[in-house]
Amino acid sequence: MLVARDLLGKRLVRVLDDGTRLAGIIVEVEAYRGVPDAASHAFGGRRTPRNEVMYGPAGVAYVYFTYGMHHCMNVVCGRVGDPLAVLIRALEPTEGLGKMRELRSAGAGGPGPGSRRPGTGHRADTKLCSGPGKLCQALAIGRSLNGASLLGDSPLLIESSRGRPIVDELILTTPRIGIGYAGDWTARPLRWCIRGNPHVSGPRAGRV
Repeated sequence: MLVARDLLGKRLVRVLDDGTRLAGIIVEVEAYRGVPDAASHAFGGRRTPRNEVMYGPAGVAYVYFTYGMHHCMNVVCGRVGDPLAVLIRALEPTEGLGKMRELRSAGAGGPGPGSRRPGTGHRADTKLCSGPGKLCQALAIGRSLNGASLLGDSPLLIESSRGRPIVDELILTTPRIGIGYAGDWTARPLRWCIRGNPHVSGPRAGRV
């Protein structure tokens, strides 16, 4: 899915009510192909209040709560009626790291073993957003942002990065993580990440 690959290197930005910007470079994503995809919330044409946003216009956030513990954020990218989405799996934090640490510690019920850098008292920055639940916690992304536009003047948006484009040689493609239940879809190469990036949530094979 071209949209998934093209999201790598873009910047996900969360603007809090007080104007504080929290942001990070997208370094890992997974594509979900809608109706035929056994791992998709829309598999078989399933349509519920929870996933209704997936059937709407592209360029909005699909945010859902899972396992009774954390939120996940997707970019809706199909035509109206075609529920395609890309899960944002990991970010490399770039703005508002202090606030992110505060949000992660509060959301996790306080610091746990191994969650802090020796001598700094800060959660290791490579762990702040290294997973879909972690990044939503760090950026204060919850169900109130479900359906939010990711363009223009919005509390949640995607911006072009100021850095160089991510060339193909720096991208690793693998099967998605944690979908062993999805039959033939389990092994399909629908996960993209920046090769060797320490902020990636899953396997980091192919370090440059």
